[in-house]
Amino acid sequence: MSKTAALLLCCALFSSRFFFANHLPIQDDPIAREIVRKAEDKMRGKTHQADLVIRIVRPNWTREMKARIWSKGKKNAAILITSPAKENGIVYLRRDKEVWNWVPSIERVVKLPPSMMSQSWMGTDFTNDDLVKEASAEDDYTHRLIGEDSLNKRFCYRIEMKPKPGTAIVWGKLLVWIDKEWYLQLRTEFYDEEGQLVNTMTGSGVKLLGGRMLTSVMEMIPAGKPGQKTMLNYESIKFDQEIPDAFFSPENIRNIR
Repeated sequence: MSKTAALLLCCALFSSRFFFANHLPIQDDPIAREIVRKAEDKMRGKTHQADLVIRIVRPNWTREMKARIWSKGKKNAAILITSPAKENGIVYLRRDKEVWNWVPSIERVVKLPPSMMSQSWMGTDFTNDDLVKEASAEDDYTHRLIGEDSLNKRFCYRIEMKPKPGTAIVWGKLLVWIDKEWYLQLRTEFYDEEGQLVNTMTGSGVKLLGGRMLTSVMEMIPAGKPGQKTMLNYESIKFDQEIPDAFFSPENIRNIR
């Protein structure tokens, strides 16, 4: 065989291997997926309503807001800002894959495009998607159980999650630590598509809320920004209260209280 023919054969073999490697079905570990599902269900319930304090911490200042959150299943969620007075009445509403924002001061309803879901929510270190959960940790990612750890004296599963093709998710992957006993999400690391750590979210203050053992404090800490973080402190949660579907309609967004 000539050198030219051998080279062409090698190129053909490499190309075919590359094609098949990149078109293999994405594997989803059913055990890891079930762990993530239990963690999501633990915090969500059939419905839930929560009151929380949001504290934005920066090196030279701190700002505090209060909010009320409602959710129903995986597709409906609403957030109402109740203080400070300047932002009182602002609402974010999610229905299925669409998100709206109501600002009373300008009496305007704005539909948020998918490109805004990765932007900062209300000046915090959380994104719009983090708060209204357009992406589903169970449905929009593949899952792989990669180990077990002890975190804050609690034994945890460590799971790698990667976005499924075609999903509008900016992260390259997530690493999630889920408590074995209560299925609490104690730590999540958010990586970009280049594999660089962007944010770390931690859960702490485990206590009884709404009849369930839950983390009452969530902190989002951006990488490489000392002295910066956002804290969510849950004051109360009610699960499985009846909430009509119409509550989450864009037509009702002005009435959410």
